[in-house]
Amino acid sequence: MWPFHKDWKNQLFIVKPETVIRWHRQGFRYYWRWKSRSKRGRPPIPMKLIWLIKRLSRENPLWGAPRIEKGLTLLGHQIAETSVSKYMIRFRKDPSPSWRAFLSNHMMVAAACDFFVVPTLTLKMLYCFVVLSHDRRRILHINVTTNSTARWTAHQIQQAFPGTAIPTYLHRDGDGIYGEVFREAVTAMGIDHVVSARRSPWQNPFVERLIGTIRRECTNHIIALGEAHLLQVLREYAEYYNNHRPHQSLAGNSPIPRCIECGDGDILSTPVLGGLHHTYRRSA
Repeated sequence: MWPFHKDWKNQLFIVKPETVIRWHRQGFRYYWRWKSRSKRGRPPIPMKLIWLIKRLSRENPLWGAPRIEKGLTLLGHQIAETSVSKYMIRFRKDPSPSWRAFLSNHMMVAAACDFFVVPTLTLKMLYCFVVLSHDRRRILHINVTTNSTARWTAHQIQQAFPGTAIPTYLHRDGDGIYGEVFREAVTAMGIDHVVSARRSPWQNPFVERLIGTIRRECTNHIIALGEAHLLQVLREYAEYYNNHRPHQSLAGNSPIPRCIECGDGDILSTPVLGGLHHTYRRSA
């Protein structure tokens, strides 16, 4: 008779069939792990290549694993598509273009507008409104008022685009000054509104940078005596900005392109804003 432990009934317990199957599968994994412990599997992927896969998938959210794999092949990396799929970044929803990509793709048909404030000699606040073309960063319109309203702002947009050169998109912030009258006037001109999110000036970067430039190069160096004086100063600066000021993003040229003046003529300078800036040209 098989020697059973006298207390064998207390050691007995009943399990479900799926528990037995789970034990079997786990034992099978342990067995093959032990059996293949001295053998090597696939060669490890270098960390540099893993980061490259993540970079390509992050910078090109519309790409799938096959396209990334082909792109890596063209870069001299031989890797399986399954490995690419393992390490690429997954997006939970359909990818949306970044603001930088959106602005770049609509550069030729977009404009932007914004307000900034300048105090006068008597500490009265003047509201300056500027409209900028994204194409070559050209100031299309600038004006000053003591009482900014939606109707006045709508009239300024109509003055900025009097002819057929009407943009497709107008970038602006969500300020209450752009009221119903302004929105209706802009829509009637066939322009679509692109409203930046609250406290997100980086979504309207070109006009924000322009306002910073106007402050650094113009209004921070004068004391406005009144509305007419400030308007005269800003229009003189706008003329200098559009026709003479070099821009890094425009290959060193001005918004209204200038021809390179070659020759041996003397360099003549013309003061702008009382000598705050100067323009230069060669004599004939």
